[in-house]
Amino acid sequence: MNNKEIFITALMIVIGTAFLRFLPFIIINKSLSESKYIKLLGKMLPYSMISLLVIYCLKEINIIKFPYALPELISITIIIILHIIKRNVLISIGAGTIIYMFLVQVVFV
Repeated sequence: MNNKEIFITALMIVIGTAFLRFLPFIIINKSLSESKYIKLLGKMLPYSMISLLVIYCLKEINIIKFPYALPELISITIIIILHIIKRNVLISIGAGTIIYMFLVQVVFV
């Protein structure tokens, strides 16, 4: 592929992604977005998605084999403590991720 073909391919991907991101806002009109069901989904889905991500991340932990899920437990504890203290999701998740990666790659090798 030459540079022109790469540029056109990247441009088409950008246009397709932007279109798919804006499509729900185009389809859903104002009256539908004010319905009780949509508001309920808006309140409940973030918590549901976080729960699914936590379950997905912890599904293959082996508590019988070394490191006995210690990196996961330590990072989850730090995430909970930071979130209670700071009330900032980005700080909690960022610090938890950094600590987990440090534990897995340096401490529990």
